[in-house]
Amino acid sequence: MPEQLWITAILNKYLGGVANAILGLLHSPSAHPQAPITNYVAMQLFVFVLLILFFIAVRMRLSVEDPGVLQHVVESINSFVTNQSHEVIGHGYERYVGYLTALGMFILPNCIIGVIPTLESPAAIPSVPLGCALVTWFYYHYQGFRTNGFSYIKHFMGPEPFLAVLLFPIEIFSHLARILSLTIRLYANMFASEMVTLVFFSLIPIAIPVIFILLHLAVATIQTYIFVLLATVYIGEAVAHEH
Repeated sequence: MPEQLWITAILNKYLGGVANAILGLLHSPSAHPQAPITNYVAMQLFVFVLLILFFIAVRMRLSVEDPGVLQHVVESINSFVTNQSHEVIGHGYERYVGYLTALGMFILPNCIIGVIPTLESPAAIPSVPLGCALVTWFYYHYQGFRTNGFSYIKHFMGPEPFLAVLLFPIEIFSHLARILSLTIRLYANMFASEMVTLVFFSLIPIAIPVIFILLHLAVATIQTYIFVLLATVYIGEAVAHEH
């Protein structure tokens, strides 16, 4: 049985049966029925619960006259994403701000939670960045069809009809490559950053690792920003109208 974090052990104890039942319905039984919930799944659920609690706390303290610290933080994040979406997407950008904000606020804690002792960063496991990349990929294509209808296909054919036969397969491959690009960029940076931090913690457990923790936080923030920025660019391209 694989090594479990304390939170994974708790989830497997109380929800392992449910997880096995779901995997059975999907015809994908766990290799370890005693512990079907893996560490990275447990950590994502933990982050999800923390985000829900965070949003509840913000909602309970919403105030126009006397906004608190949490409200200022959330408003700053939303304003940043809103301004960036307006610049990149242009007209109609408001529709996508909610998704982009939620995407960033999910990815960032999944990148940095590993700095807390006894926890791990799910983003350092390939499946988690891949999941975010796939959701983003399907989302921007859905928005492309929603905005432009079937004419969205023209985005893949180039400006001239005689070039469509050549450009269409190239564009399809290019869009599929975006999944790989988003996944590897986030995974590789977070895996390397977390490994460096862990190595220095094991060698010099006092003072010096703090520098690498701060570096890890900086890398996580930058990679989250890049992921959200690229998602914004892809949405902007998908919803742009052909002229």
